[in-house]
Amino acid sequence: MSCHGAGSEDSLGAVSSRRGARAEVREPLSVLLVGNPNVGKSTLFNSLTGARQQVTNAPGTTVELQVGAWRQARAGAPVRLIDLPGTYSLLARSPDERVAAEAVAGTSPLGKPDLAVVLVEAAALGRSLYLLAQVAQKGCPLVVALTMTDVAASRGIPVDADRLSEVLGVPVVAVDPRTGAGVTALTRTVEAALTAPGTVRGIEPVADDSEGADVAAGLARAEALFGWVDDVTHQLAAPEPQARTASDRVDAVLLRPWVGIPVFLAVAWLLFQLATSLAAPLMDAVANFVAGPMSDVARFLVPGPAWLQGFVVDGLLAGVGTVLSFAPLMAVMFLAIALLEDCGYLARAAFVADRAMRALGLDGRAVLPLVVGFGCNLPALAATRTLPHARQRLLTGLLVPYASCTARLTVYLLLASIFFPENAGTAIFLMYVASVALIVLGGLALRRTAFRDLKQEPFVLVLPAYQRPRVRALLLSAWLRTRGFVSKAGRVIMVTLAVVWVLLAIPVTGGHAVGDVPVQDSLYGSTAQAIAPALAPAGFGEWHSAAALVTGFVAKEVVVGSFAQTYAVEEPSDPTQAGDLGAQMRATFEETSGGHAAAAAAAFMVFVLAYTPCVATLAEQKRLFGARWTVGAMVVQLAVAWGLAVAVFQVGRLL
Repeated sequence: MSCHGAGSEDSLGAVSSRRGARAEVREPLSVLLVGNPNVGKSTLFNSLTGARQQVTNAPGTTVELQVGAWRQARAGAPVRLIDLPGTYSLLARSPDERVAAEAVAGTSPLGKPDLAVVLVEAAALGRSLYLLAQVAQKGCPLVVALTMTDVAASRGIPVDADRLSEVLGVPVVAVDPRTGAGVTALTRTVEAALTAPGTVRGIEPVADDSEGADVAAGLARAEALFGWVDDVTHQLAAPEPQARTASDRVDAVLLRPWVGIPVFLAVAWLLFQLATSLAAPLMDAVANFVAGPMSDVARFLVPGPAWLQGFVVDGLLAGVGTVLSFAPLMAVMFLAIALLEDCGYLARAAFVADRAMRALGLDGRAVLPLVVGFGCNLPALAATRTLPHARQRLLTGLLVPYASCTARLTVYLLLASIFFPENAGTAIFLMYVASVALIVLGGLALRRTAFRDLKQEPFVLVLPAYQRPRVRALLLSAWLRTRGFVSKAGRVIMVTLAVVWVLLAIPVTGGHAVGDVPVQDSLYGSTAQAIAPALAPAGFGEWHSAAALVTGFVAKEVVVGSFAQTYAVEEPSDPTQAGDLGAQMRATFEETSGGHAAAAAAAFMVFVLAYTPCVATLAEQKRLFGARWTVGAMVVQLAVAWGLAVAVFQVGRLL
């Protein structure tokens, strides 16, 4: 089972005939982008497809793929370009490598590819040629895109594309994905190769069913490939001695722990600030615009009964406002992460943080999403895309919600100022200590259960050369990923908020009209009253608290507003000055806890820390990892939150 070309069951004539038939009905031709990590593959994909692309998961997996239309290709039919996960080998040891290997072999649900564009890094020729040889062994026609020729030249090891093409026997085009140089030539070369594919000189196709069946045979094939790589490199012009580059001189200092760790902490702090200080005003501006002018226009355009206006404005439009208000945050974080990745620092940060993440079965790249999570869980999930393997991304994505985001801080401030006025700072600090403990213990528990298959492997990381980021490429990357969040996760957010409005609008007692009902008399209030008894062992089994926690499922920062709404008092502008709200909450907690209000408040804070994150985060989890993992994580988070809250209250009331 191989893709089109030498070694397949169809002859080349039959393949050409089929391609002709496909062109008549304009079925898209399939072209794969294959390459090592950090070789410029995604940047080239963005340059070739522009905005005509979508991010999706490989069928049946959490492995992310980018699929788009090749804009300039004129091959007689549309060309579908698929950006495969970066990999060093097609001998699959992870879900990402398995997706890449099956796509190249034509055995995946993606179908059989018509061509593979293999990116070869000029500055790391041997490593890239080994992957190229494996692609050729699958019998897949290919074209070589030679990248980072400027980096290779600066190191004194220039690679000539024409000479490499002569040695390999297939077309080689030098491209710079960051500037777009060579992209047009690559497009024309691919068009020609789709009609007249060539084969790599010196590589014989290997049947998939025999691969890996015999260890000795597999070792012999690997040794033969390494021999072929050596032969190719020797046929090229002998390289001059490698020069010490500017990147080498910077790394000689930056990778030392006494420099690297403070620099990493400074970068992490900057990301935290971006997620809070910079993005927050943008989010507020968008939210105020939707709640103000847009809502006024909607009320004018939607005549009729009050409940219909309420559903449109407070249900649907509020959902739109929530989605759009998160868009600036996501755009800022996508841009920041892409900047760190493009300039080459992200790999250095992973190197510095690697030792700290080893205990969780993750490498250093996982520390970035977890740090960002303390600003906001939503962009932290987006940051998991920097991890190399799907299982690592999934494990990190399940731990991110335990990072105590700034939205939870509002709740901590309210509770701490009411119940621990003399030690509010200490109480809040302990919540962040508990958050770190939950991440560590949760990671250890997952490693011993659902992620037992996540093997501890040596951390092998290729440090790319430092490069000057390209603004256009960064903006395009941020735009595409933000658009993906708005279009996919946004649907879940809007539906959820519409359902919440319906629950608040439907009365369960007489004397109220739909859309004009006090919270306690609504279906929402009755739901909170039904949930309240389950919270009694934690010391806050009363409907006001239950309603606040249900509202917190939508967004943690509105827990304070929910308390104010259900108590029918004005929401405090400063959570540390609770006023009437504080007095009523203290009275309620005293009653429900049997006189142990402080213990109940501590339990409530722990519950807020550990239970289900906001609906926007859940929507992003579903988009990245699928519904099964998202629902399973929700159940576990609720169980952990309830168990910890009960333990804190039961122990606290004895002290």
